[in-house]
Amino acid sequence: MQPPFHLCQGPGLPSRRRLLKLGALSIAGTGITLPSLGSSSFENPLLTEKPGDDPAVIFLWLPGGPAHLDTFDMKPAAPVEYRGDFRPISTTVPGLDVCELLPLLAAKAHQYSIIRSIHHKFADHGGGHKRFMTGRDPLEPTGFVNDYPAMGSMVHRVLGDPRPGIPGYVLGTDGGRDPIDVFSMGAAYLGPSSYPFAFGGDPSKSDFQVRNLNSPPERIGQIRERLGLLKSVGGPLQDQLPPGPEVFNQRALDLVSSERARNAFNLHREPDRIRERYGNHTYGQRTLLARRLIEAGSRFVTMVLESPNVPGKEWPKDVCYNWDSHAVNCHIFNDSRWRFPMLDQAVSALITDLRERGLDKKVMLVVTGEFGRTPKIETAKDRPGRDHWPQAMSVLVSGGGLKDGVVVGSTNSKGEHPKDRPLSPNDLWATVLNHLNIDGRETIFTDHSGRPMPMLPDGEPIRELV
Repeated sequence: MQPPFHLCQGPGLPSRRRLLKLGALSIAGTGITLPSLGSSSFENPLLTEKPGDDPAVIFLWLPGGPAHLDTFDMKPAAPVEYRGDFRPISTTVPGLDVCELLPLLAAKAHQYSIIRSIHHKFADHGGGHKRFMTGRDPLEPTGFVNDYPAMGSMVHRVLGDPRPGIPGYVLGTDGGRDPIDVFSMGAAYLGPSSYPFAFGGDPSKSDFQVRNLNSPPERIGQIRERLGLLKSVGGPLQDQLPPGPEVFNQRALDLVSSERARNAFNLHREPDRIRERYGNHTYGQRTLLARRLIEAGSRFVTMVLESPNVPGKEWPKDVCYNWDSHAVNCHIFNDSRWRFPMLDQAVSALITDLRERGLDKKVMLVVTGEFGRTPKIETAKDRPGRDHWPQAMSVLVSGGGLKDGVVVGSTNSKGEHPKDRPLSPNDLWATVLNHLNIDGRETIFTDHSGRPMPMLPDGEPIRELV
């Protein structure tokens, strides 16, 4: 922990009262705290020039866990209590069938790949989130506070903010779901400087805006004044502030006053035909926003696709707020009929858009939740559902120079566990890091006790894809 500040009055220094009003680690009075701006380390020995065209990742997170048997790993020959209500349909890839509610993705199957054999052992949402996000078994199998840094934070620590005025690492969620621990996105021993720039809200609403990015000129002036006061403190505070505070503060100012950031988050600048391609719903517009941020210079963008909202429409009966499709939460098949078409439209539009804009090699897309759902259907309140199931799950990947139209691994006849090519979340992360030109084994951080911690303790890039 940092020791308390001990301030002395001296020539040229502001009064203690003035300094307290200013705030030592925030831009006081503006509602903006520096960690929320997603800035990276100030002197980062891991940040080196990388070859290529600034590779980036769009990570679409489906919290609660989509049912693999109802999406990309259907089992039509299984008993009825396993296979569910939906039938598989053929795709543009022979041998790859998907759910009938995903016709747009069926037509794009030659432009993505499906991994069917990722699995782990943490069935609680908290444990599953932490296991997937960090690449390590959590010390506590429940709860969402990370024991280890989330992968996005580690990537951000290495890559930093590549362009002034745009955050390198971004997290978009439903309103009120953006605190760092909701989805186990914490940075643990890397600290708040490795947090994402997190924002909540529904981009499909006409009044959507990102707080603090539309500050009036007088507010920006206040920020500049306060940063000037911080700078004037000088020597007496240098030992108590994080390294390189002037760099940190300048990045904060760059963001809140950046025309680039405001433009990136302004979906009204997007042609109507593109917005309509993605769909006028939360999933579609949040996914489109991910592409805009990548084009503006972000390197790792996580968008959480949780509540399936459509402006002006009420959810039908038996729809869940996220992908946690227990029978006590929803009627899984009615929920799917409402939710799946939005996912289908959003993801297929992004795959098309990235290719049309020449971004399919630069950007790797990952679509996943923390686990799958139970192969055998449960019943409660006279409706069907599926429970948590980390023993098997399906993950969609596209772009990033990966091979398309590939099915990696398989599960047994009831979708219960991998039949061949068993993989872990770490193999997926190793594939992501390979795309980003980061060696996860050789990139070492130091935890709170001074122990060296590799970015990724195990896992290999998936050979069928790279």
